[in-house]
Amino acid sequence: MRSDQVRCGMQQAPHRSLFNALGMTEEEMKKPMVGIVSSFNEIVPGHMNLDKIVEAVKLGVAMAGGTPVVFPAIAVCDGIAMGHIGMKYSLVTRDLIADSTECMALAHQFDALVMVPNCDKNVPGLLMAAARVNIPTVFVSGGPMLAGRVKGEKRSLSSMFEAVGSYAAGTMTEEEVKEFEDHVCPTCGSCSGMYTANSMNCLTEVLGMGLRGNGTIPAVYSERIKLAKHAGMAVMEMYRKNIRPRDIMTENAFKNALTMDMALGCSTNSMLHLPAIAHEAGVDLNLDIANELSAKTPNLCHLAPAGPTYMEELNEAGGIYAVMKEISKKGLLDLSCMTVTGKTVGENIADAVNRNPEVIRPVENPYSQTGGIAILRGNLAPDSAVVKRSAVVPEMLKHEGPARVFDCEEDAIEAIKGGKIVAGDVVVIRYEGPKGGPGMREMLNPTSAIAGMGLGSSVALITDGRFSGASRGASIGHCSPEASVGGPIALVEEGDRILIDIDSHKLELKVSEEELAARRAKWQPHPPKVTEGYLARYAALVTSADKGAVLKL
Repeated sequence: MRSDQVRCGMQQAPHRSLFNALGMTEEEMKKPMVGIVSSFNEIVPGHMNLDKIVEAVKLGVAMAGGTPVVFPAIAVCDGIAMGHIGMKYSLVTRDLIADSTECMALAHQFDALVMVPNCDKNVPGLLMAAARVNIPTVFVSGGPMLAGRVKGEKRSLSSMFEAVGSYAAGTMTEEEVKEFEDHVCPTCGSCSGMYTANSMNCLTEVLGMGLRGNGTIPAVYSERIKLAKHAGMAVMEMYRKNIRPRDIMTENAFKNALTMDMALGCSTNSMLHLPAIAHEAGVDLNLDIANELSAKTPNLCHLAPAGPTYMEELNEAGGIYAVMKEISKKGLLDLSCMTVTGKTVGENIADAVNRNPEVIRPVENPYSQTGGIAILRGNLAPDSAVVKRSAVVPEMLKHEGPARVFDCEEDAIEAIKGGKIVAGDVVVIRYEGPKGGPGMREMLNPTSAIAGMGLGSSVALITDGRFSGASRGASIGHCSPEASVGGPIALVEEGDRILIDIDSHKLELKVSEEELAARRAKWQPHPPKVTEGYLARYAALVTSADKGAVLKL
């Protein structure tokens, strides 16, 4: 056992004295020591129930012959951090979470780990740590929130942000906004649509790092507690068989995840997180393959914000395994990949059943023949940009319009809510990338304002920042290279024509190369927005969005 290094032999007598101080018995010290990484806190709705999940995991580990030991991981609520300086601190926590978990796991020589995350950066951060530490590890999330109800219709957090835009447009009263405010988030859990947290929890299941139901069993269901107990038991079986994260998170497993990303219509943030996790696993995940996979992967699910269904309905329809079973009919998944069950993907999904062909469309009747995410390129984004194609209305799949240029999110929101953006415009928000932000803020406020003001089918938004999974419409993010390093988005001027052609994967600035060269010669870097603290260190080390915004060593 790895933990022998801190518990066995005369040299470790001081160590054992400290375990005695913890109240640990000799019997416990003889068993494999399993670290349970708890993301519990009292500020994130998706995490307020994790104490219950952790207790269930502890029982599972103990029942299966291990000694559970809990230590913490931080998490930011993106919704609460949205629209102010707090959003600069969201993406950057992914690396803090990975680094601190590595420190705890290796400093104390745990034999295995169970990760208990739930929200946006917390899940990928712990997946990065799992790949880096590479000891037997199982994930069990806190589960999704149930959908809210307003006037008899199911609603979620994206509805809340759009209600604020409707109020600004004068189409909703303050009392109506209050009704949304009181009812769209009715339970604990990760927000109820296919937003980033649920996307990553579902893709954890696809990667093979979580048990069946990890991504979809609602937070308030007792089935979630049973799942946590089984996760504790499963990690002990992994320990006995020496199955490790890098045995599971292989190149083909990541291709499976990208394929299912397309089928599910996940958040565009997955295009940041999957390459970063793959990087830690020693896999070079080139996003150029995303369009190749998308071209042959049908989009089978339209969950909020792309459609009217929610995570609870996906769970009832058969969950992620049922979607995988549908996609496997086209031969698009590697069914031989190993998983935390000790079985292959093919063995896991063999008995999966699609119980609702409206929530999970059969492959013969998809929402579209191509996947939910598209990677765009062109002279405006030579290193790529990302759009959630499944959440774009058909009339905006191809659009050309004048650029309305803003150097920060706040200025863009002021213009949108002030009625200065009109049908046909292409809003450009720059200097919000990984370095320029710093921290690559999500742009849910401006996208929601556009939708709430009735411009979702006529206005596009392009940024070197990123979007919440709750964003919908022609919202194109991760524009790379970013403005702060002199990417072409820094050269756009008010009124320039921009062509967006999502089906052709094009993003073009309709300006001659000669004119762009002249602008480039005059361009000067913006002074950094932050010069001290963690954000300044992050800005100095972070790479481009198309590389997953990983930190340079």
